[in-house]
Amino acid sequence: MDLPDFIQSFPALDLPFPEDQVRSHAIRSEAGLVVFLHFLTDFELPPHAHGGQWGTVIEGEAELTIGGETRLYRPGESYDIPAGTVHSARLKAGTKAIDVFEEADRYKLKT
Repeated sequence: MDLPDFIQSFPALDLPFPEDQVRSHAIRSEAGLVVFLHFLTDFELPPHAHGGQWGTVIEGEAELTIGGETRLYRPGESYDIPAGTVHSARLKAGTKAIDVFEEADRYKLKT
């Protein structure tokens, strides 16, 4: 499923990953950051922690380890990562997800 044009016109994030691996479109408010992510290759995110994060898989699958528990998430399934909880991820190529961060400045918008 392709995202609507208006979402694809949202600015990309300045992520620490190459654009040929992860594509992003984001909208920010003072209250948080909403990111539409498309993983173009199999992708592994090492363990890390930050403020609260909630997300849902729209296409593909994501294997998340949250606080030491590993679970596979498929389209329509959501995850909640409490602030400060160590987590990591393995995502299959083609996976699309929406992530919402409580930290509005978690990532900078590309200019």
